[in-house]
Amino acid sequence: MAGNTPIQLIVGLGNPGDKYTATRHNAGFWFLDLLARHYQVSFRTEAKFKAEVGALDHAGKRIWLLKPSTFMNLSGESLAPFAKYYQIAPENTLVVHDELDLPPGTARFKWAGGHGGHNGLRDIFKHFAKDFWRLRIGVGHPGNKDQVLSFVMRPPSKQEQLLIDDSLDRILETMIDVFNGDLEAAMRSLHKKQD
Repeated sequence: MAGNTPIQLIVGLGNPGDKYTATRHNAGFWFLDLLARHYQVSFRTEAKFKAEVGALDHAGKRIWLLKPSTFMNLSGESLAPFAKYYQIAPENTLVVHDELDLPPGTARFKWAGGHGGHNGLRDIFKHFAKDFWRLRIGVGHPGNKDQVLSFVMRPPSKQEQLLIDDSLDRILETMIDVFNGDLEAAMRSLHKKQD
């Protein structure tokens, strides 16, 4: 999907609770927390949406930030009712998640595609839509698919964390393009920063 795509909702995926905060599966939360700090946004609990919700204003437009307080495999149960209530279409939604197929330090914007076995995306497909914008934050792969679950539920190494944090900072620099609805420019900019 090219052209102007005004993003109205940015959803970070992760698991709630202190025991999961530092785990790779919470990379979506890491980015939303960084974005919220940068734009001085506070999250509040919205029980009816099973989420932590914040909002920022850009050029007179409101952009919602959503952190589901369900577990990862029930993310769609939070996103779908929120988007329905605020009448936000899938093409105006950006879902931020950890990505096994990208190495730490790499991130990519992507329109649509499969869920790749990601349980958060799988549930969003079920409850919300299959085509929406994604921001894939590379966390690397354990090399053995039988180890994937334990891998994403553990913290990255110190070196990996530095690489991931660096990628989050680079993503932040592209967000004005995202807010302006120019995802193509954001993609080009992010790709260039990683070359």
